[in-house]
Amino acid sequence: MLFARRRHFFKRVGLPCLVIALLVFFLFFVLLPLAFRTSVTLQRGILFLTFITYPKGLDLSKPHSIGLFATRNFYITVKDHDEDDDGVRIGVWHVLPKNVVHRFRRELRVEADLETETSSQQLKPTHVSLDSHELERLAPELRAEFPVIVPENEQLFYERLLRVPGATVVLYLHGNTATRGSGHRSEVYKLLRHLNYHVFSFDYRGYADSDPVPPSEDGVVRDALMVFEYIANLTTNPIFIWGHSLGTGVATHMCAKLAHMKERGPRGVILESPFTNIRDEIRLHPFSRPFRHLPWFDYMISQPMYDNRLRFESDKHVGEFPQPIMIIHAEDDVVVPFHLGYQLYRTALDKRRRSWGPVEFHRFERTHGYGHKYLCRAPELPGLVEQFIESYRNTIY
Repeated sequence: MLFARRRHFFKRVGLPCLVIALLVFFLFFVLLPLAFRTSVTLQRGILFLTFITYPKGLDLSKPHSIGLFATRNFYITVKDHDEDDDGVRIGVWHVLPKNVVHRFRRELRVEADLETETSSQQLKPTHVSLDSHELERLAPELRAEFPVIVPENEQLFYERLLRVPGATVVLYLHGNTATRGSGHRSEVYKLLRHLNYHVFSFDYRGYADSDPVPPSEDGVVRDALMVFEYIANLTTNPIFIWGHSLGTGVATHMCAKLAHMKERGPRGVILESPFTNIRDEIRLHPFSRPFRHLPWFDYMISQPMYDNRLRFESDKHVGEFPQPIMIIHAEDDVVVPFHLGYQLYRTALDKRRRSWGPVEFHRFERTHGYGHKYLCRAPELPGLVEQFIESYRNTIY
C-alpha cells in the first residue's frame, strides 16, 4: 500500500520535476554552449561586451563633462581591407599634460578648472619634465600663433605641442565594456596628466561613438596600430603603451606586429591586470563558473574562440618584441585572476632575449581592495609609473 502511494506520488510530482530538471540542464549546459560554439557573433559579443555602456548619457565629444578639460576629441579613419572603402571611424581623446595646461591656461580658457583641480589634487611629479624648458622658450611664439584656442585651430595647437622636444606620450588601450570615458579610465588619464605626460585614449570599433563594426582581434589591433601611427607621424618624442585587461592583449599583439614589420615601436609597455591568453582567461572568468567543469567546455567554448582567431595570446607575444615591460596586478582581482598576471611575467622572463628590455612585476595586496579596475588609486603607482617611463624614455631596444 505504502509502496503504491509512493509510486503514485513519483508519477504525479517526482517524474515531472525530473523531466523539467533534465530539460533545464539540456538547455543551459548543452544547447547554450552549442549555440556559442556555432556562432562567432555570440563569441565576439561575450568577449568584447560592446553592449555594456556606462556612464549613461555621456557625450564623448565633450570630455570636459567628466573633468577632462584641455582635452581634444577627434576621429581617425582606419583603412581596413575587411570593410568597405570608407574605412572604420574611431573616436579618440588627446589629454594635454598638466605643465602644458598650466602654461597655456588662458589660451585654453581653463583657469577656473585648473585652479579647482590643483586645490583637490595632491599628486606631484618628482621629476622636472624635460619639455618644460622648451615650453618656456616656445611659449611667446605659440601664444602669438594661438592667442585663443577655438575649434578652428585646436587640431594645429594640440599637434604642435606633441612636437615640443622632451615631451612624453602614453597611448592607453582600454579593456572590454563601456567607453573611453568610463570613471576608472578617466582616473588613469588624470594620473598620467599630473605626471606631465600627453595621453591618448580611443574606443575600438564597435564601442561608443566609433563605427558600429563588429570587433575582432585583428580589427581592434589594427585600430590601435592606426592611433599609434598617427602619434608617431606627428612626433619623434617617446611613446609608451598602457594596456588594461583585454587592452593588455591588444598591446602585446600590437607591439609584436610592429616588431615583425620592423617599424618604430614604443619605448616601453605597461600591462595592468593582464592575462596569458583568452583560453586561460575564459576558463577562470566569473561568467564561466557554471560551465568550466563540464567535460565539453574546451570543445564548446575555448576551442571555437581559438579557431575564430579570438586568441589574444600575450604569453606568445611577449616573446616577440624587445621593449621593457612593467606588469601591475592586484591580488584581489576576480575578473583576471592574479596568478595569470604572474604567470605572464614568468613566461616573459623565460621567452625574452637577454639583450631585450627588462620585465618588472608589481603586486598589490588584496587588503587594499583595488580589484580589477582601481590600481590607479594606489598611492605608490604614480612613482612606479614615473620611474619606469623616465628610466626607458631615451633607450631604444
